[in-house]
Amino acid sequence: MLDTKLARITKLTMTTQEIRQAYLNFFKERGHQIIPRSLLVPQEDPTTLFTGSGMQPLLPYLLGQEHPAGVRLVDSQTCLRAQDIEEVGDNRHTTFFEMLGNWSLGDYFKREQINWVFEFLTETVGLDKNRIFVTCYSGNPAQGIAKDEESATIWSETLAKAGLDTKQVDIGNVENGAKSGEQGGRIFFYEDKNWWSRSGGPELMPEGEPGGPDTELFYLYPQVKHNPKYGEHCHVNCDCGRYIELGNCVFMEYQKTKDGFAKLPKRNVDYGGGLERIAAAALDDPDVYSISVMRPIIDTLERLSTKTYDSHTTPMRVITDHLRAAAFLAVDGVIPSNKEQGYVMRRLIRRAIRFAFELGIEQNFIEEATSVVVDLYEKDYPEMAERRTAVIDILAKEEKLFRQTLRKGLKQLAKLGRAGKLSGADLFTLYDTFGFPIELSVEEAATQGIELDPLWREAFTQSMQRQRERSHTATKGTFKGGLGGHGDIHKQYHTATHLLYKALRDQLGDAVMQHGSNITEERLRFDFSYPNKLSLEQISALEKEVNTQIERDLVVAWAEYPTKQALNEMKALGAFGDRYGEKVKVYSMTPKDSDQPYSLEVCGGPHVEHTAQLGEGGKHFKIIKEESSSAGIRRIKAVLV
Repeated sequence: MLDTKLARITKLTMTTQEIRQAYLNFFKERGHQIIPRSLLVPQEDPTTLFTGSGMQPLLPYLLGQEHPAGVRLVDSQTCLRAQDIEEVGDNRHTTFFEMLGNWSLGDYFKREQINWVFEFLTETVGLDKNRIFVTCYSGNPAQGIAKDEESATIWSETLAKAGLDTKQVDIGNVENGAKSGEQGGRIFFYEDKNWWSRSGGPELMPEGEPGGPDTELFYLYPQVKHNPKYGEHCHVNCDCGRYIELGNCVFMEYQKTKDGFAKLPKRNVDYGGGLERIAAAALDDPDVYSISVMRPIIDTLERLSTKTYDSHTTPMRVITDHLRAAAFLAVDGVIPSNKEQGYVMRRLIRRAIRFAFELGIEQNFIEEATSVVVDLYEKDYPEMAERRTAVIDILAKEEKLFRQTLRKGLKQLAKLGRAGKLSGADLFTLYDTFGFPIELSVEEAATQGIELDPLWREAFTQSMQRQRERSHTATKGTFKGGLGGHGDIHKQYHTATHLLYKALRDQLGDAVMQHGSNITEERLRFDFSYPNKLSLEQISALEKEVNTQIERDLVVAWAEYPTKQALNEMKALGAFGDRYGEKVKVYSMTPKDSDQPYSLEVCGGPHVEHTAQLGEGGKHFKIIKEESSSAGIRRIKAVLV
């Protein structure tokens, strides 16, 4: 599907698809197990709406839990960062991207990682070694953390072998970098950019929290001129676009203690590299939209609009990014709605349609454009091929709905404009409630002679900021507590979801499949496939069965099995859309007087040891709400009281 120009380029360089596969093969040859990508919607992490980094699904294993596939892992993880939605339109920001990742869980450390990543980028991908620059951590004396001289020394040896200069420069922080510039360096030390922990910098970490220094790799685009608005001088962490970060090696080697920081006995490596950015570097093009998984979508937009990418760059970039994100959300079971992940998905699709108006594309175009997205990914992600029809239908249906909404928006605009003036709140209502693009509202107001309040932009911006927070941050009340902790109540509710899942299939049939769960300190939430609202009798029967199994005091245990044996022979249940490696953990819940499990489910934990623990203090399982989550998906919220 590559256009003629792109085909000529990729004869000399690797395509994005080839780089992805080469990376997996490179680390497989070095003893790593290839693990499947996790869903874009985290199944057991209520602290975030989306999988936003490659390490996010691996965090339990980086914190000490054993991974079924071993201590050396590699994957390409699809990620979505909705907070970047307003940034899309320049040459490097996207909401959807793939993160190439490799991990060492207590195995190899800095020397192997640094040498391997440099070898992959320069020898396998073929990037110009002269344009690779690196950063290291300058330390934090106040916290007792030493400068990461070890990484810098390894880099010096690696770069020297490649015939490169190895000058080290202490930048300090980004502000200093803007004042002093690169100073002819190749290895740079930063104090504010090269530390990783879940909590932020060392001074923000709570006692017991692990963290460590990281070393980042940047690629220089000399054809890009420094923009002074980002500072007087350019440096590797400048935002002007001359240097683009390609990857980040995190070395988790410290733990916060009451006395400061101590070295961890089991050190980990976490590498994340941006696939799209590496592919763009291979083309020597700072525009990530030029790569082989995006340019064909732009080619389609050029043909449908009869306009060129060079003359309409921003709208074509936005549409390309948003349709990729929406297509993968659909693959992973998300449906456009006005809540949580579905809300973000709806916003992505409608923004794509809004920008299509700028291109003059007023006919239905999403079906054809989404088909191109599926073509680009179906070979490497078979689930895309399996759900091709459903994915295209979901996005096309939303387009049809939105075009109907536009007509309603026009009527509402005329209604609000009867007073002769539109406020920022009015414009946001048109945008958020009626899905009416702000640009069209402003244009239509001018056409109808409706005045805009002089302060409408400020009011609209404030409303958008509140919406942005809603889009990518779970609200404090909704996700209070969460599974971020592994306390007893979290384990109890997690175990209860297993009992509920089995009870649902017993009561409603084997067509019931899990479509996600969410655990907080106050309740559990369980989504499942079922076409009808549950009756009071059905809800009562579910409660009775779950409470019966709690009273039976089932023994909860787990063991690892080959995936095919667990799913096909043992018939262990898994969540809809989940993909697994060669081995999985299977949790069983078995009566004490039997060897026949009541429940078998693929899961990572945590759980209680006996189901009677759910009933401690006289508690019982109680369903407090049963409702529709989306088309064909029901949602149960339940408590132990």
